[in-house]
Amino acid sequence: MTQELVTAIVEMREDDAVAVATELLDDGTSPTSVLDACRDAMDVVGQRFETGQCFMPEMILGGEILGQIAEVVKPRMDDVEDSQEKLGTIVFGTVEGDIHDIAKDIVAFMLDTNGFEVIDLGVDVPPQTFVDAVETSGADIVGLSGFLTLAYDPMKATVQALRDAGLEDVKVMVGGGQVDEHIRVYTGADAWGRDAAAAVKIAKSWT
Repeated sequence: MTQELVTAIVEMREDDAVAVATELLDDGTSPTSVLDACRDAMDVVGQRFETGQCFMPEMILGGEILGQIAEVVKPRMDDVEDSQEKLGTIVFGTVEGDIHDIAKDIVAFMLDTNGFEVIDLGVDVPPQTFVDAVETSGADIVGLSGFLTLAYDPMKATVQALRDAGLEDVKVMVGGGQVDEHIRVYTGADAWGRDAAAAVKIAKSWT
């Protein structure tokens, strides 16, 4: 049924997607698996966007669908840490030039439910805004999200801005879209994650 969920999201069948996600959870499918299916669906939507097969309204609708699914998933998370003490602070956002917030929202949600304080800067975030947020919050980690290939240069510029500001000890992870080890090297980030679960694992390894 996870493939059914992927198909419903790709086809922008909002009510069906939420219903399938709910049914999956009720049948015992893990919340992480549901979120993985959402990621897979948005990978398809992103590829269609980059090749001109779909447009920004579809991207926005996809984000709205995922937001609704996240509201269904959140109460089902069984690995939420109840401790009031946070594992660390993470400044997170989609880099300048990219208005995609779908993957960002999933990762931020997972980090939050796993014990991190997440400062979500939103989308189209300039490098200096990341720097200012880190300096203000004392964050240990920065997460840079980018769905489109045009995000790679802003990711690189943001990493450089953090280093130029003397924040060499702050760890940076990148992810989203087609980000891989080559992009990590290109941007100068410390790590990259394929999905939200990877982001949580990386963040925990740094704390």
